[in-house]
Amino acid sequence: MADLSTNFVGIKSPNPFWLASAPPTDKEYNVVRAFKAGWGGVVWKTLGEDPPVVNVSSRYGALHINDDRIVGFNNIELITDRPLDVNLREIKQVKRDWKDRALIVSLMVPCEEMSWKNILARVEETEADGIELNFGCPHGMSERGMGSAVGQVPEYVEMVARWCKQHTRMPVIVKLTPNVTDVRKPARAAKKGGADAVSLINTINSICGIDLDHFAPMPMVDGKGTHGGYCGPAVKPIAMHMTADIARDPETHGIPISAIGGIGNWRDAAEFISLSAGTVQVCTAAMHHGFRIVDDMITGLSNWMDSKGYRHIDDFRGKAVPNVTDWQFLNINYKSVAVIDQDKCIQCGLCHIACEDTSHQSIAALRVDGKRRYEVIEAECVGCNLCQHVCPVPDTISMVSVDTGKPYLNWTQDPRNPHAKKAAE
Repeated sequence: MADLSTNFVGIKSPNPFWLASAPPTDKEYNVVRAFKAGWGGVVWKTLGEDPPVVNVSSRYGALHINDDRIVGFNNIELITDRPLDVNLREIKQVKRDWKDRALIVSLMVPCEEMSWKNILARVEETEADGIELNFGCPHGMSERGMGSAVGQVPEYVEMVARWCKQHTRMPVIVKLTPNVTDVRKPARAAKKGGADAVSLINTINSICGIDLDHFAPMPMVDGKGTHGGYCGPAVKPIAMHMTADIARDPETHGIPISAIGGIGNWRDAAEFISLSAGTVQVCTAAMHHGFRIVDDMITGLSNWMDSKGYRHIDDFRGKAVPNVTDWQFLNINYKSVAVIDQDKCIQCGLCHIACEDTSHQSIAALRVDGKRRYEVIEAECVGCNLCQHVCPVPDTISMVSVDTGKPYLNWTQDPRNPHAKKAAE
């Protein structure tokens, strides 16, 4: 049976599944319930200075597909609104009772060295395993000069990370904001500041929808709304891209990564781990489906690893990184075409419509023995995969490679291209 235990910058946990800093980790009661359910660790909801912030009502918006499936949450909640002493007391008790679980404390205070020094000393007394610097919150706190207001400025990221490394013995994880043009810059700054690891992504700045009866962003607070932080399944592609960027950047390659963003099942976790993540943090899925979802995550990941012969997550961690490249390094002589399994095809015509209106015209609509039939015109097919994605019947349309008889060719001979020499030959 696969060993899912992790050692992330010296922080040990029985599995890589951590609850992210969010409402589910706001108090002892919830964290204990999470640990009983099987979560390997938690990042306690962000602590700040007293007096605590005051949150608004309401706090969440959502993006739905087909009226019922939630693909993303938008929240305008701030950091914890509970007194610092209460949080610290509960953190100390939880860590004392659950020594085998990872307990990380998320922090956000003004960008002043003494503010960080003071709160770090108090967190150390709890014997928590590490701290996560919240440089990502895109609403409310950023307007007060914290959160993403810090995370968007590499110089600030480096400065605060350095302060924290000077004033605490605990591992320092820097949580990165996705609300930047190039996530590698704050990641590089975190590393220069001495951070032990980075976590990403925090929420994406967004307005989730407009209430067309009141003409205000949702969620509404007394008839008004504001931008908030977007999270959930819909942000996973963005999170994976940014994780891959950091994993393959020469300046940040090798820095430990705790992945966040749309992780809702074991497959999502495995994909992020293949992009170098050492742990994965979950929020929206736990809020949507409950803490017990971790059972399926643990079982699914373990079974998949067993089927592949992986004993430990390090056996496949980072294996996808070498296959992430720049567009200019792709083989433009490679060709794939769609193949339709006529026995499974229900003749709905969605593949034909998608292909026809995407200007490819490579799926013919025919009448055979009085019945509809759709066939691929191989010479016209560009291998775009769209038909495969719109088909409602799994495994009906597949993509197969076609031998063009042409050598590997990319449009540049950039020396960074691992195939440049081969292409030149």
